[in-house]
Amino acid sequence: MGSLSLSAISKSFGVVDVLKGVDLDVAAGEFVVFVGPSGCGKSTLLRVIAGLDEQTSGDLRIDGLLMNSVPPAKRGIAMVFQSYALYPHLTVARNMGLALSQEGIAAADIKRRVETASALLRLDALLDRRPAELSGGQRQRVAIGRAIVRQPSLFLFDEPLSNLDAALRAGTRIEIAKLHRQLGATMVYVTHDQVEAMTLADKIVVLRGGIVEQVGRPLELYARPANLFVAGFIGSPTMNFIGGDSAARLRAATIGVRPEHLLVAPESAGAGAWIGAVSHAERLGADTMLYVDVPEVDVLGAGMLTARILGDIDYAVGDRVGLTPQAGKVYRFDDDGNSIAA
Repeated sequence: MGSLSLSAISKSFGVVDVLKGVDLDVAAGEFVVFVGPSGCGKSTLLRVIAGLDEQTSGDLRIDGLLMNSVPPAKRGIAMVFQSYALYPHLTVARNMGLALSQEGIAAADIKRRVETASALLRLDALLDRRPAELSGGQRQRVAIGRAIVRQPSLFLFDEPLSNLDAALRAGTRIEIAKLHRQLGATMVYVTHDQVEAMTLADKIVVLRGGIVEQVGRPLELYARPANLFVAGFIGSPTMNFIGGDSAARLRAATIGVRPEHLLVAPESAGAGAWIGAVSHAERLGADTMLYVDVPEVDVLGAGMLTARILGDIDYAVGDRVGLTPQAGKVYRFDDDGNSIAA
């Protein structure tokens, strides 16, 4: 089990409204990721679910049971924090089993649960070590193991990988995905990293200013963003946005084209909806990011068009190129920023 239902959840701190009527249903076994810019309310929403903050209004149910007045320890949840929150003087085994000891669970049962969790997380050989003897990735696995042994209905993760370097983040992300498949547990995960969101989530919740902008599967949000905000937030590098005559010709206030959907050819080839000069090239190996100045086009934001091309295609700064959107890959938005159906 582990279903979650939020109905009109609002949270205010004094005169500041952080959450403004959030509705959300999470099915048992789903992996749901909250994303959005800093200050959008995603961590506050997670804390409300955990019971660490009390909502100002609205109802919260876990497995159909109303949890509005239920303390955190009675909600059947386990939370994994960004900071690991391990006790430095305790071994890995003691850190993982401490909450169970405090609940009065029998020592033999604690040992069994710790051994099961450590096997899942490949921590068997580390049970006698203390946190100072572990790497960052190992410490995070211990924090996850501490959550697993509690056998919760619902796992909550608050930016658990943000303290790790890029290589450890990638490896631990894979571990969490495997863990979800093995446990079949319900997981709610907060991150500012859209790569984590796209690769881990069954369902992504995009928040802005305490409001849910869109909920959907990762590729659904990528392919069919509801508005300019979601279109610009999901996808890396971010979508190119163009206004002016280029948009008006397509009966839109703004049009958007993802960098990977721009076809690039030398100006001499005579092709290109838009012509410009390469301002900068970022060579990443398999890919190259081209940043192109197109003076005749009203490019919003950065003022340049970004194109993602194969890494072995060589353009130099100053080269003049033509850029053409792939057929069917131009997004249209109205004056209010909402997506216009094709």
